[in-house]
Amino acid sequence: FRIGGVAHDLPRGWDRLLREFLDWMPKRLASYEKAALQNTILKGRSQGVAAYGAKEALEWGTTGAGLRATGIDFDVRKARPYSGYENFDFEIPVGGGVSDCYTRVMLKVEELRQSLRILEQCLNNMPEGPFKADHPLTTPPPKERTLQHIETLITHFLQVSWGPVMPANESFQMVEATKGINSYYLTSDGSTMSYRTRIRTPSYAHLQQIPAAIRGSLVSDLIVYLGSIDFVMSDVDR
Repeated sequence: FRIGGVAHDLPRGWDRLLREFLDWMPKRLASYEKAALQNTILKGRSQGVAAYGAKEALEWGTTGAGLRATGIDFDVRKARPYSGYENFDFEIPVGGGVSDCYTRVMLKVEELRQSLRILEQCLNNMPEGPFKADHPLTTPPPKERTLQHIETLITHFLQVSWGPVMPANESFQMVEATKGINSYYLTSDGSTMSYRTRIRTPSYAHLQQIPAAIRGSLVSDLIVYLGSIDFVMSDVDR
């Protein structure tokens, strides 16, 4: 993504490749669920492990599937739609009140199905047109035009070197990412550089649950728990 659009247009043949994927993936997902998630050994090893309720989830700042597994129906794509999500028809999977390892994984599987549903709608309704705004103050001009006009080349240089001038103000935005909510807070002093930028990602908040969620369990339960929250270290400390 870029200010004013995206970096590149979709490649030729993207619709055919996406159609093939949408025809292939649902059957594979069903087979994965039958082979793994309906396995009695896996169920016995993950159900009731690292379980917590809505009160604990809110106190820990849990977001994503870990929060929704407790029965709290909150997804930024529905609560505060952005990037056109209000135009798509999809459901938000919600658990029954207790978030344990098994429930969190089951919700992620159902989220995969809803993502396939969104992709299907994208394929059927993707409009033709420009993929980047033609705005000289916010968006660098296309590379090919910089090779033809010196003024365009200068504009491109200034945009890439300094970027757009942001009005003196502050902004806070959230997006529903794969692991939970990503939050972005920016403060501008009216220059081309952010005066302050704060990015909050979900992995750190989820890892800090370990002392409470896993207390009294086996060491091997910790491995199951870490797999259910789907964290990455680069998401923990930026």
